[in-house]
Amino acid sequence: MATDIEATPQRRPWRSFLSRASTQDGEATEKTGPSKWNMGILNDRQTVEVPGSVLLLAPDRNEPLGLRNAPARTSHSSIPTGIFNPPVPPVAEKKMTSDGKIILDPQPDDSLNDPLNWPAWRRDMALLSLGLFCMVGGGMTPILAAGFGDVADDYGVSVATVSLTTGLYMMGMGLGSVIFSPTAILWGKRPVYLFGAVLFVVTSVWCALSPTFTSLVLARIFQGIAVSPVECLPSATIAEIFFLHERAFRIGIYTLLLLGGKNLVPLVSAAIMQRLGWRWVFWIVAVIVLFCGALLFLFVPETFWDRKPVPRKARHSSRPSIFRRYSSKPSVRQAAGTVPHASTALPAPLPDDNTPKDVNKTQNRNRAAHVGFAPDPHHGQENEPRSSSSAPEGNAASQAEPAIVSEGQLKTQKPVESQPPLPSPAERDGEKPASPTPAAVSESRPPSAARNTSIHAPGADYRDTDSESQSVMSARLAAEQAYTVALRSRPAKTFSQQLRPFHGRLNKDKWHKVAIRPLILFSYPAVLWSSVVYACSVGWLIVISESVAVIYREGHPYHFDALGTGLVYISPFVGGILGTAVAGKVSDIIVKAMARRNGGLYEPEFRLVMAAPVAITTVIGLMGFGWSAQADNHFMVPTVFFGIVSFGCSLGSTTSITFCVDSYRQYAGEALVTLNFSKNIFHGLVFSLFVTGWLTSDGPKTVYIWIGIIQLILLLGTIPMYIYGKRARMWTVRKNFMERF
Repeated sequence: MATDIEATPQRRPWRSFLSRASTQDGEATEKTGPSKWNMGILNDRQTVEVPGSVLLLAPDRNEPLGLRNAPARTSHSSIPTGIFNPPVPPVAEKKMTSDGKIILDPQPDDSLNDPLNWPAWRRDMALLSLGLFCMVGGGMTPILAAGFGDVADDYGVSVATVSLTTGLYMMGMGLGSVIFSPTAILWGKRPVYLFGAVLFVVTSVWCALSPTFTSLVLARIFQGIAVSPVECLPSATIAEIFFLHERAFRIGIYTLLLLGGKNLVPLVSAAIMQRLGWRWVFWIVAVIVLFCGALLFLFVPETFWDRKPVPRKARHSSRPSIFRRYSSKPSVRQAAGTVPHASTALPAPLPDDNTPKDVNKTQNRNRAAHVGFAPDPHHGQENEPRSSSSAPEGNAASQAEPAIVSEGQLKTQKPVESQPPLPSPAERDGEKPASPTPAAVSESRPPSAARNTSIHAPGADYRDTDSESQSVMSARLAAEQAYTVALRSRPAKTFSQQLRPFHGRLNKDKWHKVAIRPLILFSYPAVLWSSVVYACSVGWLIVISESVAVIYREGHPYHFDALGTGLVYISPFVGGILGTAVAGKVSDIIVKAMARRNGGLYEPEFRLVMAAPVAITTVIGLMGFGWSAQADNHFMVPTVFFGIVSFGCSLGSTTSITFCVDSYRQYAGEALVTLNFSKNIFHGLVFSLFVTGWLTSDGPKTVYIWIGIIQLILLLGTIPMYIYGKRARMWTVRKNFMERF
């Protein structure tokens, strides 16, 4: 007794603040509800089921929390919406890889026109064609950085004025992402890529022929609009043509090409300026982009494929019976606060002849909907959910759309008649197919899946006999899936048929609604934090690129020529490669360790721990770059600090994207547009208006010390984001801003 009394006061508050949940406090937890703190994160006062949190059950199996609280989408996204599904019983057969070890996710459709069923060489050729286009487009931001002085002499303006070409180019990229992202969702990505390539060639020729500085500025703005698809669409294309286990490597290739373009294109352009002049840079770019456009036209067909379950026709008897009558509409009872499971959902019939004119009557009803589970369209299992497992650090693009369940009405879908099942992609590539392995599918059903199941009276008929509402919903689904349904029942397209640049409207969303959704995400704290960090991570590199000509070409101790100035970009290229390689691995190790200490519960806020090395490397790099440049140190000293800044900025951009996507997987497509918009408008444009003039008047030491202080202050906002992030996520779920507009 005395020992217990003496030991009690020695308990430190910080130990309980960061310690693992103890089973000895079980009785207190039952009385008071959820604990207030977990790993320094404030829990929601009312529920532990917060969307974004994931329970790590096994190395290859996770169970998301808060799906019943997550709002259902009311519009399409450029990236397939992420959705987690509980495991399916082992009787369901799934298509697998040739070695039988990996279940294909998402499951390919039984049609040769499904992009996932294309041969591997064709999908990789599409990736490389798109990657080359992105490499050239990614390097256009600082393409004139080494030749600012030459452009200034040609037009008779100051170097500070020439730096506006970079800022206004980024403004064009920001506006273009808001324009092209909803356009690609409604009309497809292929016409957007082709139009962007054509406009890219035209604006490059315009830049080369610009007779005045005003003409050059206007050409750069429209050039930014033309290049904007390379930032907001390729990740969605990769998600549509590659399986989940194939995406990480392909995303790495795309990132490497984009990063290489940002750092290597300025180096090449500097060599061209040295020998031929700055106008020849744009002539050569026009030729290269023309070649890239030809590759896009030949090898990047339309990749859209609607993977939502397809509605089936209801089976009505020819006349009423004692077990069913048309005049009644039974009500559905469901447990309070739960979302009905697909096993109790009901089929909605397709219209036979006439399609209602107004297919949007049910939009208001769907705004109150939540996420439910849809049955597997490939096996027709009405009473079984689909299987899927996704790590919390996985790619945002996933495999299926959630079923919509709203205010007592349950709807489900079943595939239409399709072609015989196709062999796996590995078999078409000449490999021996493997038979499905039921043992690879988990046999247990997690407890949270039971929580999402409604309670009904046994033996009751829950068919919705409201034929008008069923017809409206079925007509809307049929209209949205018309493109995919038409291709599903046709033989494989020929090469010439795939060259068609335009396939009509792919869905019936309103353009202005899709365009404004990325801007609404600024009201989400996690997205706002990610936007600030991402804008700074990319923006400071652009600021330094605008300063390179002033420091290395006009600076007192250096006086480099255009080629020597371009060679400086080798340092940030190496730093960016190392940062990209380290960021993912280190972040995953930290996240997994924290999740284990948190009882297997992963929180997206664990990603924010990486803000510490981001702050250290970027602040030291920025201050060191400016200080050493003004102190007339050897040119390698500021150049090395440039590489350190690039290393830290790579950590920051990776951390901001993963945290944002993990917090709101269902809005990943819009979030990427939000991040690029903030980077281009709020940072790239704003700082280009004054940073070069500020550098000329006060010197690099003062400028970059203040920039380092700004970076430190902004990153200090990570502390309240870490503490209150989980509550902020639940607050946005309750407010549901995205589905109110």
